Amino acid sequence: MGYGKIIDFFFELGMLKKTPRSGFQFLGSGSESVAAHSFRVAMIGFALARLDSKVDPFKVVCMCLVHDLPEARTGDQNYVNKRYVTVDESGAMTDLADSLPFGDELKSLLKEYRDSQTREARLVHDADQLDLIVELKEQNDLGNSYASKWIHFAMQRLVTSTAKEIAEQVLSTDSTDWWFKGHDEWWEKNHEK
Repeated sequence: MGYGKIIDFFFELGMLKKTPRSGFQFLGSGSESVAAHSFRVAMIGFALARLDSKVDPFKVVCMCLVHDLPEARTGDQNYVNKRYVTVDESGAMTDLADSLPFGDELKSLLKEYRDSQTREARLVHDADQLDLIVELKEQNDLGNSYASKWIHFAMQRLVTSTAKEIAEQVLSTDSTDWWFKGHDEWWEKNHEK
């Protein structure tokens, strides 16, 4: 069996590492690739799935990983771009998936995500928004006052009560607490040298 199309897929996935998330142009600070975004969305999705005993965590993580996959071909279109540019994400996904032995599964996951009717899909949408909220909170903590305006709209897009509660706690947490708060011994040891 030849693996040429799968290997091509692996290389194509690399495009997501090189594709910038375009919304940062409007925010004026921060930057990340679609791949970096997808990684944190997958981890947030995994956490949300583990907090909800009625969903399949594997399916949630897979859907998180696929949710922006067409952007390897289309690029990332922010909310302003979408007002003026028509992008054929469905066609991009079909062309990408048709050459893969597991392509139907990728298309099915993306369709389920887009339809947003299942519990898993709603969690993935929330994971996507929570990633944005976390990133915006980091930018706000660094002094970008516009980030708080964006947070307001991202909060409105959350669906599940768990995601809403987590988002509220994100907003009341300093983005440096995970490494700075309560770890004085880390800093004191470095000063001794």
